[in-house]
Amino acid sequence: MNQASPDHEKSSSEPEPAGNDGTPFAEHAESPGRAMNRWIRPPRLATGEEREASRLELFYDLAYVLVVAELAAAFLKDLSWPGAATFAGLFTAMWLAWVSTTLYANRFDTDDVVFRVAQLIGTAAIAGCAAAATDGLGSTSAPFAACFLLGRLVLLGLYLRAWWYVPDGRPTISVYLASTSTAATLWAVSLLVPPPARFVLWAVAVAADAAGPVIATWRGNTAPLHMEHLPERFGLFVILVLGEMVAAVVTGVHDAKWSALPVAVSVIGFVVAAALWWSYFDVASARGNDELQDADGAIDERHDLYIYGHLPLTLGIAAAGVGLEEMILHPDAELPAPPGWAAIAGIGLCLLGAGIILAGTHQRLSAMWPWPTIALAPLAAYALLPISPPLLVGLLALTVVIVAITGARRLAPESDATVSL
Repeated sequence: MNQASPDHEKSSSEPEPAGNDGTPFAEHAESPGRAMNRWIRPPRLATGEEREASRLELFYDLAYVLVVAELAAAFLKDLSWPGAATFAGLFTAMWLAWVSTTLYANRFDTDDVVFRVAQLIGTAAIAGCAAAATDGLGSTSAPFAACFLLGRLVLLGLYLRAWWYVPDGRPTISVYLASTSTAATLWAVSLLVPPPARFVLWAVAVAADAAGPVIATWRGNTAPLHMEHLPERFGLFVILVLGEMVAAVVTGVHDAKWSALPVAVSVIGFVVAAALWWSYFDVASARGNDELQDADGAIDERHDLYIYGHLPLTLGIAAAGVGLEEMILHPDAELPAPPGWAAIAGIGLCLLGAGIILAGTHQRLSAMWPWPTIALAPLAAYALLPISPPLLVGLLALTVVIVAITGARRLAPESDATVSL
């Protein structure tokens, strides 16, 4: 009687060795073309699958941590109207660069080697902008423009690739190609002209970037957005700027050598950051996300207002952090003064942005009243009060805590609320 060998029994009873994806090693090795397909995957619309922020996107965001930190440091050194204008202008340019890259990845990211290399080059370009941001309108304006231009060229190349491989999305892709190429051209030309003409070209280029999503919606969007991935990405950017506010509080305590009054002011400043976090994620973001999910796949002005509402919101958080840091460092300063105005205006912008998100996604202006815009009235009054920095920070904390509690009680979706109040 013939008996099967032990080796034969083992091979017939045990599964074939496989890789992490479950594919047998033999299949991995059998086709070079198949292996190449895992490295290079052409762009395709990725809106019908489950997605979350990728590790590459998180790595990309690290460069923006540096940008926000450098812009805030420059604003802290020049708390004046020109300093505020510079801070707001450069922040807006960088925020739009982040948005344009995020919208591309939201639609067309296949995580292949071409996209990875492009995104890493784009990350390096943003890091270069961060290195030049402190004096972005001065001695380092040319390096800033050159790095920004590199980021635009990378995005332009990605959109050209998407245009080739995603014919159904070409009407929308063509809009982004036009806006990105226009912006890139203006940034390139700006390198050839001196200030202030250089900065005028920057402003027009930023306007071109801002117009892209709006025009794409107006023409009829043929490349829908992924409505689970998009809110997550914007929420991560909000966390990024909130982190800068917390860093400002920590830096203030450190630089003040842990003196009693600065420590007390910093604790109250942390409450401000925590209340803004609560208001955004439990109310503005949650309600806005619900409305976008109910849009039944339609891409309309709700998405544009959701996106652009985040500009004043994040700009305001970053500016408020600068004002808080200065008041922690100088708790005996006289007010009204620029540090107080920066904190007040920053919180006001943040709440206004939250209101725009709600009004836009609900498609009615009344959605931003009374929450959160009713808080703008007391904030305006604070700007005129001759009070000490600790008292002002206390009033700001009280205001945003009330805003957070009332918003969570009245507006937060029951399914998304993390705390029952």
